[in-house]
Amino acid sequence: MNIGIKGFGVYAPERVVDNAYFESFLDTSDEWISKMTGIKERRWAAEDEDTSDMAYKASLKAIEDAGIEATDIDMILVATSTGDYAFPTVANMLQHKLGIDKVASMDQLAACSGFMYSLINAKQFIQSGDYHNILVVGADKLSKITDLSDRSTAVLFGDGAGAAILGEVSEGRGILSYELGSDGSGGKHLYLNPENGKIFMNGREVFKFAVRIMNEASSKAINKANISPEDIDMFIPHQANIRIMESARQRIGLPEEKMSVSVNRYGNTSAASIPLSIAQELENGKIKDDDTLVLVGFGGGLTWGAVTLRWGK
Repeated sequence: MNIGIKGFGVYAPERVVDNAYFESFLDTSDEWISKMTGIKERRWAAEDEDTSDMAYKASLKAIEDAGIEATDIDMILVATSTGDYAFPTVANMLQHKLGIDKVASMDQLAACSGFMYSLINAKQFIQSGDYHNILVVGADKLSKITDLSDRSTAVLFGDGAGAAILGEVSEGRGILSYELGSDGSGGKHLYLNPENGKIFMNGREVFKFAVRIMNEASSKAINKANISPEDIDMFIPHQANIRIMESARQRIGLPEEKMSVSVNRYGNTSAASIPLSIAQELENGKIKDDDTLVLVGFGGGLTWGAVTLRWGK
């Protein structure tokens, strides 16, 4: 059975926050932010727009793209670190918003690696034969947990959502291989501070970890798929920092034009990061049926995940 993405959709909030916004209250500049991170702007959700709302809007697009009805979905998996509430889960809320009756639903918390974790969980459920159409969503409203007084993190994060319908696809397409992992000893370097409810990040340590693990995870997934870097049509890394992304691309040995860059438009949107990049390259005509993609992310936990897949239904 070949399991892949049958439908796809994303959502980004309307409000655009450019780098100049931060110059009025932080010792920073557009030039510094752009040079150090690659970010030019990010999207922030409205006060009354939460993670489940963004997940819902992305899901509607994925359902339409798959050519199915919402009632054809038999499980919902949502990768998020910023649920509307501690519980109920975003997946529970999304089930209700979509009008789907009593299907299994749950959130997956693996921070910025969450979309890969959820893709692979969905793959295993479908392979069991008990499920056929699983809605996988990566959605985060990081603006609500960003400390705007912390210059090192305030400029990094944005909001958004991406959704995919996973199911059986045609021969030769779908998920070819994956690599997942975590290292709890590094959790102290990137976490949600319980004292103020905001993100804390040791940038130096996370940078070193990310540069190493993006290459390692990608290389393992590529080898498991029995392909070479030359076979990759598009490399889609987690959009955290352009310097981390460039380092990973160079270590794998890929030309610049084969790496997706959307961090300049959206910033770091955690679990929504890779879906937003996929959508951008689809719009630009850079992803076509039967193209081989490598998706790779890292995040708090510390966690990481890489997936190779051949695009197409």
